[in-house]
Amino acid sequence: MHQALYRKWRPKAFSDVCGQEHITSVLTWQVANQKLSHAYLFCGSRGTGKTTCAKILAKAANCPNTVNGNPCNACPVCEEIDSGRSVEVLEMDAASNTGVDYIRDIREEVIFTPSQNGTRVYIIDEVHMLSEGAFNALLKTLEEPPAGVIFILATTEMQEIPATILSRCQRFDFRRISLQNIMDRLTAIAEAEGIDLTPDGARLIARLAQGGMRDAISLLELCAGEGKTVNAESVSAAAGVCGRTQVSEAVAAIAAKNFAKLLTQVAAMYRSSIDLSVFFSDLISYYRDMMVQKALKITASSGQVPGEVLDYSDTELQELIENAKAFQYQTLLYHVKLLEEAFLSMHRGEDKRVVAEMTLLRLCSDVFGDSPEAISARIAALEEKLTLLIAGGAIPKAAPATSQMPTSVSTVAAPQAAPQPVPAKVEQTAPSVDPDVRESYYGWTELVAQYEKIDQGGAPFLRGAQVFVDGAKRLHVELTDSFAKRLLDSVSAAGKLRAIAASEGDEFADVIIEVVKPDAPTRSAFDDLFN
Repeated sequence: MHQALYRKWRPKAFSDVCGQEHITSVLTWQVANQKLSHAYLFCGSRGTGKTTCAKILAKAANCPNTVNGNPCNACPVCEEIDSGRSVEVLEMDAASNTGVDYIRDIREEVIFTPSQNGTRVYIIDEVHMLSEGAFNALLKTLEEPPAGVIFILATTEMQEIPATILSRCQRFDFRRISLQNIMDRLTAIAEAEGIDLTPDGARLIARLAQGGMRDAISLLELCAGEGKTVNAESVSAAAGVCGRTQVSEAVAAIAAKNFAKLLTQVAAMYRSSIDLSVFFSDLISYYRDMMVQKALKITASSGQVPGEVLDYSDTELQELIENAKAFQYQTLLYHVKLLEEAFLSMHRGEDKRVVAEMTLLRLCSDVFGDSPEAISARIAALEEKLTLLIAGGAIPKAAPATSQMPTSVSTVAAPQAAPQPVPAKVEQTAPSVDPDVRESYYGWTELVAQYEKIDQGGAPFLRGAQVFVDGAKRLHVELTDSFAKRLLDSVSAAGKLRAIAASEGDEFADVIIEVVKPDAPTRSAFDDLFN
């Protein structure tokens, strides 16, 4: 019968355990010097070696031929324990036996002397699942332990263990296994099993395992099931995740406000085996990495940082740096908040595709957000412009949004110039308008009502405006007060109106706010701040 790889390759000695040297060194010393405690608590995330070390410790405590604190794995005692036939090593699952009667049975057994002058070892896995009464019954045994008995408690939820139990155990915290250790172990197993494993495949498996060796080996076996080469593409397909290239492309599309490309990506993932919630989890991780890159000021020439901080190849790191340039800290925080909200909504059972598309739309346009994070992102953009202006530099104009996506204050799709006489404005920024084409726009009232939600001060000036659509599909908003125009220009009202209209299905090539009879214009240096 086939044996799973994670069982076949389970370490049989402390020296074989990966990434837990701070624990195995102490246990080997205790075994070699006969200083074993009566109770141990092994805590840590899944797949980090808790149960493995417990079984090795049970063998070492009973093996008559230990070598430097390790069991010999050759004597009958070690063979019995490995095969599960030993009556002196009892492994129990507290998740299935939570009651007090279960612990009382153990208390009645421990009074009997172990056979063959050995050590009786009780391994209780998921001990945090025990009831309060069961913990109280176990406490009595730990307070007055009989000779020749060792308790090894293992848990993934250390905070659930009562303090009275913790104080009577030697506690060992198992760390997540490093990426490099997992990759080295997977490579060794693949070579021994005849599996064609590429470096990028090993790296992706190790990253998906999140510090758990068992999960990594199980995923390796799954990917190698068809006998094909295990590379990054096959791992992505088997695990139902998207690669870093797809995530990087999505972030670049968000920065470019290319909603059309994002929709195409979502549609492709929806048709494939990729879970959209996993994709959003990967997006959150990528945003985290961009914040780390900006905080540490990592550049391509500065070299790679330790893998515990950022694990990227040179090409991936360069893409991360380029993507991070398009965002400020406030924008990154705001986007992470939106992604987390969407991730939770998906797990509550809402339609994942709808949630994904609506969230990506909000990521492409900050004008849809009225949260403190969204407002902070817009203020940060204005502060950046003000800093440039005070320093005497020119304020860069934002490029038009791809696919006519709505934009924020910091990236207005069609920047408005300062008040100028109408003929000059038309001559410099817009093609000539056919005077015979003046179509009415019947959605103006509703558009102003939506605009009022984000700018209550400017909405009254828009209600009395005359509006029409010209032959170039541009919406003209005619005012009679130059002060009203300056006020609306200062908050980028044209860009916001265009964004709101787009969200309602009305695509305009531009929104032009103009004065029918403009006053003599006056201009100061600070007018550039809002244009």
